[in-house]
Amino acid sequence: MPMSRTEIATESAAKLMNRLCKHWAHKLEVEQGDTESRVAFEDGSCLMQVEPGKLIVAIETLEEESLDRLEGIVNAHLERMAGDEDLVIVWEN
Repeated sequence: MPMSRTEIATESAAKLMNRLCKHWAHKLEVEQGDTESRVAFEDGSCLMQVEPGKLIVAIETLEEESLDRLEGIVNAHLERMAGDEDLVIVWEN
């Protein structure tokens, strides 16, 4: 199963994860806890984990072709939910 992962330095990790989960819960299956969440997309899933000073995000897909597309979707949503905070997002495959 293809996978990509990033660690994003932010003091707003819990806030970002919560905002993303609420946003995606309108259209997707979302499982959310205090420090971990999972969002199920049609062709993969996004796992988020809050740690002190960072948000860890992992994407798992069924096919390699879906990985880039889901990275782009998650990137765009993270940046939008971050508001004025500049996030450095570097995906590692």
